Amino acid sequence: MLTSTAATEADLFQQEVRATYGDTLAEVPVRALQFAQGACRATGRTAAFDRALAVARLLLLQGADPETVTAALISQAIPEPDLDLDAIQQNFGAELAVLLKGLSRAGRIETLNASGVDVEQLRKMLLAIAEDVRVVLVKLAERVVYLRNITKSDEAVRRAAGRQTLELFAPLANRLGVSEMKWELEDYAFRYTEPDVYKQIAQLLDEKRYDREAYIQRVIGTLKSELASAGIEGSALQGRPKHIYSIWRKMHGKSVSFEKLYDIRAVRVIVKNVRECYTVLGIVHDLWVPIEGEFDDYIAHPKANAYRSLHTAVVGPEGRTLEVQIRTDEMHQHSEHGVAAHWRYKEGGKSDKKFDSKIAWLRQVLAWKMELLGDSTVNEAKQGLFEDTIYVLTPQGKVVDLPKGSTPIDFAYHVHTDLGHRCRGAKVDGSMVPLDYKLQNAQRVEIMSVKQGGPSRDWLSPQLGYLASPRALAKARQWFRHEDFEQDVGHGRTMLDKELQRLGATSENHDRLATKCGFNKLEEFLAALGRNEVTSRQIEIAVRGEAPAAPEAPIAVTPEPKHKGSSSGVLVLGVNNIATMVAKCCRPVPPDPIIGFITRTRGVMVHRSDCANITILREDQKDRLMPADWGKTGDAPFSAEIEVVAMDRQGLLRDISEAISRERINVTAVNTLSRGVHAFMRFTLQVQDGDGILRVLRQVKDVPGVDTVRRT
Repeated sequence: MLTSTAATEADLFQQEVRATYGDTLAEVPVRALQFAQGACRATGRTAAFDRALAVARLLLLQGADPETVTAALISQAIPEPDLDLDAIQQNFGAELAVLLKGLSRAGRIETLNASGVDVEQLRKMLLAIAEDVRVVLVKLAERVVYLRNITKSDEAVRRAAGRQTLELFAPLANRLGVSEMKWELEDYAFRYTEPDVYKQIAQLLDEKRYDREAYIQRVIGTLKSELASAGIEGSALQGRPKHIYSIWRKMHGKSVSFEKLYDIRAVRVIVKNVRECYTVLGIVHDLWVPIEGEFDDYIAHPKANAYRSLHTAVVGPEGRTLEVQIRTDEMHQHSEHGVAAHWRYKEGGKSDKKFDSKIAWLRQVLAWKMELLGDSTVNEAKQGLFEDTIYVLTPQGKVVDLPKGSTPIDFAYHVHTDLGHRCRGAKVDGSMVPLDYKLQNAQRVEIMSVKQGGPSRDWLSPQLGYLASPRALAKARQWFRHEDFEQDVGHGRTMLDKELQRLGATSENHDRLATKCGFNKLEEFLAALGRNEVTSRQIEIAVRGEAPAAPEAPIAVTPEPKHKGSSSGVLVLGVNNIATMVAKCCRPVPPDPIIGFITRTRGVMVHRSDCANITILREDQKDRLMPADWGKTGDAPFSAEIEVVAMDRQGLLRDISEAISRERINVTAVNTLSRGVHAFMRFTLQVQDGDGILRVLRQVKDVPGVDTVRRT
């Protein structure tokens, strides 16, 4: 049975919701309030309803959207086992069901943190499993209410809660830019973990509070008069509250006493626009002497959590130091409420959860990667932002990150190569799943394995979907290569004998050939040959030496007037019956922009317009250039080259060749060179047009180990 106080609080909250959102937007959270109230009344969970009201009210004050407040009411009032998500979706919509599912997953974080799992991984995991950043906002509000309610709990409970808050929840609040919750989380956590230091700083603040507040009022009076004179109207001036944890951190970080902190006395000025921010800054610096090195322009250079404001410290009236913060109202709302306030500034006032989620996620990961990797690798961190990653758990609670779409076999190979080889089954959250099951964020995975055995060849088939991780795929392939090594060696020996007989070099030393082809051992060379990773051309070069390549026969074409078309593939405008050839230096293919160069003896040589040999022509040679365009190319193939740089490994040439063959492109020549850990390859292709080259580039780029691929 709910108390009359709880019922009164519910009525008051309903009024607050309607006043904040208006009757239309308030309809869903009001229904959720009544739903939560009825559920708690039926089960007698008075404390749960009180907590639900407290969390929802805190989010309402933060400026959260109606769906977030609704999710808080229901998740706090009804235990997860009793929550019927199908009924929730039917009565409140699919969006709320997704939020509640995210809250359910996020609830596992506290227990994981207590078991000593890496905190940084947990922060990333919390954001990843949330799918919607509003889930994190609810968890932060829930933590604030929890800290408020344990002031009289056992010291061990308070210390554990404070430590976890400083490690996990306060950094999340900071990254999301939710300053109000961040300060409260930090102050409560500091109070519970360092009670003596907390009391000491609190006493120092209390002893000088009356004097400080009177001083701030005098400063505000002076500033108001100056701003009015400058024509800045409608500005808000207020004393900025001081937070004990912030004071201690500055004292500790700067090794200074309480009296030497510049911002114990602080004023905040809120104006209409950015122009007025800088105008106020000028007025402040005219009034009082700025302190050198204490000015920060977070408008021009926002913090990682998108915080924007001007900060300056001055020697104010009576020779006392004073901090002044200057910002617009929108900046202030974002500073206090962070992502929760975004929806208020969107056209139409409706929340865009995908926008909020993406902005917040990018902000978090970029900030953390900068901290972890350092400024020298910021570019690499930015590139990594868009990688699809999921976070799952081992039975011991360790966080494992995998590519999105990974299966239990990918997970097994990540934990240990041998476990991957012997994997025969898996349980996810306690239930058996097939081996091609696609894992989801925050699931707990347990592998069933046999004592001996190896992978199935089915795992290597992309169509069957057993492996999504390039790392796992490479390990499975490596196992089969090792198992089939002797067979590959025998097949390679037979192929080598046939090739040497064709070249008339049956007496050639096999060890010397292996070395020339880049292999330290003869058996490795023979096995690679047996797997078709070494080409006949490579063996011929090793036997006969790298002789200068004979000039390829030019592609002779006889153009016709453009209105008749041309079967040759190249049309030289304004000239009939002149032989044309495709230049080997740049190998143009349709629809590359082209230009003709009149040679002295071989007709017109057709180059790409950006060919280096064209751009360096002397002035007296440019008279021999003439416009050119493609005619009807028909089915005639064109020759093109691509260059590949990759980490050298066994099977690399075969994997790249397979990628090219998937586009039904013929390879006419391959040159490879191993240098250190890298392999440098050049492929000559026969293509119909430039689109074929682009398709090949995309396929080769996806081959594991490939660093760069480009058309030469």
